[in-house]
Amino acid sequence: QVQLVESGGGLVQPGGFLRLSCAASRSIFGGNAMGWYRQAPGKERELVARIFSGGTTEYGDSVKGRFTISRDNAKNTVELQMNSLKPEDTAVYYCNYHAVMIMKDYWGQGTQVTVSS
Repeated sequence: QVQLVESGGGLVQPGGFLRLSCAASRSIFGGNAMGWYRQAPGKERELVARIFSGGTTEYGDSVKGRFTISRDNAKNTVELQMNSLKPEDTAVYYCNYHAVMIMKDYWGQGTQVTVSS
């Protein structure tokens, strides 16, 4: 089992920035991908960004060049730096831990990000 706790959401104006953080309850050293997904009202959950144990990253097309994901295996955390935020980035953001070998996913409770003037 892995518990994930997100923090850092909130209200920000267009063009602003936020930094989301996710803390895992166990070591994230290897064999996993950690990431962020988001879900806006009436839409399906979509990948924002994820980072594998070895450091490989993937980003959703809509956030490339604006968002950066990073992980700290010593602290069991993953962070998402979000710059140049747009109203369409408004959503609940969920932290995800994907255990590669057993193909199992764990989710945080979600944190609201609202981009509005």
